[in-house]
Parts: sequence; structure tokens; C-alpha cells
Amino acid sequence: MQTSASSVAPDGGVRSGLTTTESAFIEQAQRNGDLYIDQPYDLYSEANHRAWQSLFARMRGPWERYGNPSFLRGIDSLALDPNRVPRLSDVNQFLSPLTGFSAKAVSGYVPAYLFFDCLRNREFPTTITIRREDRLDYLPEPDIFHDIAGHVPMHTDRAFADTLVHFGECARRAAEIGQGIADPGERLATLTSILRAMARFFWFTIEFGLMESPNGLRAYGSGLLSSYGELSHSIDSPTVQRSPMQLEWVIHQSFEIDRYQPLLFSVASFDHLFELVNELERWMLDGKLNNVAPGEPEVSPLDLQSFLDANG
Repeated sequence: MQTSASSVAPDGGVRSGLTTTESAFIEQAQRNGDLYIDQPYDLYSEANHRAWQSLFARMRGPWERYGNPSFLRGIDSLALDPNRVPRLSDVNQFLSPLTGFSAKAVSGYVPAYLFFDCLRNREFPTTITIRREDRLDYLPEPDIFHDIAGHVPMHTDRAFADTLVHFGECARRAAEIGQGIADPGERLATLTSILRAMARFFWFTIEFGLMESPNGLRAYGSGLLSSYGELSHSIDSPTVQRSPMQLEWVIHQSFEIDRYQPLLFSVASFDHLFELVNELERWMLDGKLNNVAPGEPEVSPLDLQSFLDANG
């Protein structure tokens, strides 16, 4: 079902375009139960394009200063238009020949198993809405700038892309472990702990990871690379504790999503990151993820159920 670009906002005003938390198109898709959708490009308003333009323009300098070299090459490889919200079909035209990955439009939150299984199949669930132009630093949920300008440039790097696929394979192995546990209570407790460990690993690497370089630490995590304020803070601030990646630390380390991260971890290379995923899988198979420290993130019933339903 195609919806109008405009609708009435809860405060009585007129809203238009594909603005985060204000899109009638997305609301209709969610009511219809449509998780995977097409990108209705003609619905983007000029305000949406101005938001992209402002976000892209202000990130150029920080990217050059703090971005990982693979990210900078990825930005160039994708040939993103700095002035217009990208068409996912155009992004995929440049991305897919490099690593087989593609951006896949979604209408909202993707339950954890489905998200990781998309990665296993070299698909990246991509939000198509964009934050308001008058609230560039307020992001109530991921938007297309976070996903396309933050995540997807890294997907042009073969070693990084292979790491994402391997992480997706780990998620499938976790679901298989759950299916092999007969007692319902034990199954829930084990899967909850494994998912918490995987979420922490993903957070401190794919979202907020740093990498060593001849010029010092550089960011490869998308949460940093899409944040105007936190990118420089992650490298320069004396209040941030930066440590080499240690799996035994990360899987027990809680985090909060609504503030600058006070603790970050670095890897030596993407080959190092791939080996860390190997180690995570070995620990999972050995039962070392079955009782990780409690705390954030809380594992939502939706995410847990997605693993219980996997391969069903």
C-alpha cells in the first residue's frame, strides 16, 4: 500500500517526508507487518535532503581526521551524493561488486536473529528515514545517515565484510545450541546469556570499535563514525579509557546507549577482529558465554523469541 508523503502530526501540525518517528509510510508498513520494504524515494522531502546535506557536510572533516582508512576508501567507493539522501539501489550498485553485501530497506527494528541472519547472507538491514533537520544531534533510533554513512562504507572492505558474515554464522550456532537444550528454563537462561555476550561484543566492535594505525587510534565503529560529537571525543578526550580488545573483558562489560562511551576497545586489524569472532564462537561452544555478568544490555523478549523461533 502506498501512502501520502504528508499526514497530521500528534500535535496537530503537518508532517511530511520520511522523517524519523514521523513517517506515515513507515507507520503504515508497521501496521501491515511489513518488515522488509522498498525505499519510496519520491517521499523524501526537501527537509529530508537538507538534513542529509548538513550531516554529510559537517562529518567530512572529522572523518578525514579520525576515520579508519578502510572507511575513507569506502566513502569514496560508494560515491555518495553529499546533497541528497541516497537511493539504496545506487548504493548497492557500487557495494555489491566489492563484497557481495547489499543494503536492505526495513521499516523498523529487526529482531536480533533476523538481523544477524541478514548479515550471514550479506544483507544489511537499513533504515530509510532520516532525523529532523533541526535536531541533527538527537537520534531516537538509527536513521539512514547512521546506517549508510556510518555502517555501509565499512562493508566495502572484504575482511570486515567477512567478519560480519562470520558473526551471523555465530548467531545461527547460538540458535542451534538453544535448540539442543531440553529444559525450557535452562534454554531461556543460556540463550539470554549468550545474546547478552554477543550484543556486548557487537557494541564494542562494530558499533564503537577503534583500530590501531601508524597515526594512532582510528574509528571503525559506525556509532562513532556517524556521530559528530563523539567521533573526536572517542580519540582525543582524556576521559575515555581505551584498551586493547580483550574478549574476557568485553563479554562481561555493560554499557549505556544514551551517553558518550567512557570505555572503548581497539583491535590491531580486521584480521584480528575476525579471529576474535572465531574466539567468541569457540567460547560459545565451550559454554563460556552461558553465565556472563548481568546488566546492560537487557535482552528483549522479541530478540529472545527470534532465536527460539530460528530454523523452526
